[in-house]
Amino acid sequence: MTSRPRPKQSRKLPEQRRAEIVRTAARIGLEEGLERITLRRVADSLGVRPGLIGHYFPVADHLLGEAFAFAATTERGSLLPPDEEDLPPVERLARFLVRLTDGGYRDLSRLWLNARHLSRFKDALREAVGAQESQTRAEVVALVGKGVRAGEFTTDDEVRAALHILITVDGLGAYANDDAPQDGPDYGDVAIETAEARLGLAPGTLRARARPAGTVAAAR
Repeated sequence: MTSRPRPKQSRKLPEQRRAEIVRTAARIGLEEGLERITLRRVADSLGVRPGLIGHYFPVADHLLGEAFAFAATTERGSLLPPDEEDLPPVERLARFLVRLTDGGYRDLSRLWLNARHLSRFKDALREAVGAQESQTRAEVVALVGKGVRAGEFTTDDEVRAALHILITVDGLGAYANDDAPQDGPDYGDVAIETAEARLGLAPGTLRARARPAGTVAAAR
């Protein structure tokens, strides 16, 4: 009985192979948890030997940090798409919050919850978490400031208003692993109501302004 020859794999440029490894690790992190990102798990997913992964990432924790950064950056880009930058700030914020709180991004919330816990023990991951938090904060502060200048938001402290919104959103992440139906108000409404209260918007404004975009199904 003759064995079937293994198909030859096309040789990829180093930067292409490295990017492929990071993308694959990010997908594993989103779908299965950051603890599952190991050289062997990534190698199995790509159909290569673990030594190839180790060639690009001799320290597995560095792959963990880059995978998280890639996933977080990609998800932020879908929550605050560059092609929506010309929308009125109130509409852009509305789409951001409704997308984030309506359940389609639960894997992202789980990823952040997972990353914050593991970052206590992983230096590279801790640095990545801090960098991603700073980037998200900067974008939301800029969005709030743009809304204030456009006369759509009212606040005397743009940074503080943005922090209130983001900390409330982060708090929702603590419940990302809860599958049982919750009692009382929808937790997602809390973040939206916080934004409306901090920015001088009438209750219901943000959900109403988000309707043209609908909610986005997460590609995770």
